[in-house]
Amino acid sequence: MNRLISKSAILLLLAIFTVSCDAGETEAESNVGNGAVAQTEGNVTTEDIAEDTEDYIGQTVTIRSDALQTIEPATFAVEDQAFFGGENIVVVNASGEPFVLPETDAEVQITGEVTKFVLADVESVYNLDLDPDLYVDYEDKPAIIAQSLALAPEPGEITSNPTEYYGETLAVTGEIEEVYGRGVFTLDEDELFGGEDLLVIVNSPVMTSVYEGETVAVTGELRSFVVADIDRDYDLDWDLDLQQELEVEYSDRSVLIVDKVYPSAIPEDLVE
Repeated sequence: MNRLISKSAILLLLAIFTVSCDAGETEAESNVGNGAVAQTEGNVTTEDIAEDTEDYIGQTVTIRSDALQTIEPATFAVEDQAFFGGENIVVVNASGEPFVLPETDAEVQITGEVTKFVLADVESVYNLDLDPDLYVDYEDKPAIIAQSLALAPEPGEITSNPTEYYGETLAVTGEIEEVYGRGVFTLDEDELFGGEDLLVIVNSPVMTSVYEGETVAVTGELRSFVVADIDRDYDLDWDLDLQQELEVEYSDRSVLIVDKVYPSAIPEDLVE
């Protein structure tokens, strides 16, 4: 699978995470906690795009998938996983940042505009030199022009092997296990992966209220929890007692530093 996202794309990723529970639909803006969180693009499945392409043309969507195949450095295919031999979707990396598909089975989150693939148009608009022989089967078929891509592992996958993800910008969805204080909580590791709960710290003066048991989506950078480094790099202004408690429990473990939290952003039945 490919690692498509860079730090420069984090704001875009955060914007797309606020979605409705109904595939392809958008929600009105909603006020959560102390700040307004905009509800924007919808999450859909590869099957939705492959089977009902015309309904999504021109729409910005978010999909998650682990059925990926590299075509060229700037393009890859996402397989319609609903049916064996289903139609593939071409993804064009228009994020401005290189992305290498990961070698593991971790999922990738893709956000972009749905279109039909026309080789000449893609080469012209995005200044690409593509091999026409590789796209014969994709011409005039569904495609996504990706503005952001991110590795999307489960919390337990991250904590069981954090060194694989350090320095990466990750798109993570999970259930809140414990809330330590405003802007500090853990995501449940899920026993299937055998890791530890993932510590999340929100680096924002405006914090969305969250609750234990709530499913949320976050996007941020994974790093080792070293208090001196966190204090140096982020203006968290957190409670000293909380800082000391976390230092005792999480010192040298992994932490995901995020800008925003989006409650119930990705319904489980839409995550492939």
